[in-house]
Amino acid sequence: MAETKGEYPLRDSVADQLRAHSGRPLGDITAEAISAGELSGDDLRTHADTLRRQAAIAREGGYPQLAANLQRAAELTDVPNEELLKIYELLRPERASYDELVRLADYLEATYGARENAAFIKDAAEAYRERGLLRR
Repeated sequence: MAETKGEYPLRDSVADQLRAHSGRPLGDITAEAISAGELSGDDLRTHADTLRRQAAIAREGGYPQLAANLQRAAELTDVPNEELLKIYELLRPERASYDELVRLADYLEATYGARENAAFIKDAAEAYRERGLLRR
């Protein structure tokens, strides 16, 4: 039988492996710790490894699109929020040229190792070109 950590039943081996972006173990993130002011913003952000584990579970469960989304999210955990907002803006229709999107993809892969996101953005650039959604 699984033990309860916080409000969610987890096996100790799984709970001990999951951690926040800060590295704090999942079991240390409690309502009490929040109330006591013991947690930082990074303690409440998901760690890339946690997202990768969720992606593996989704893939094994037959949810390949969800798995791909979680894998891309894992790649972006180290990208600063300001950069994420700029990326989001560039991916909106008619906000970037084809070459700008390709450069963005190359930058993400080279700087953050975000290979899946780079491929996704290059696919988006092609789709935008086919549909006339690039900046003129």
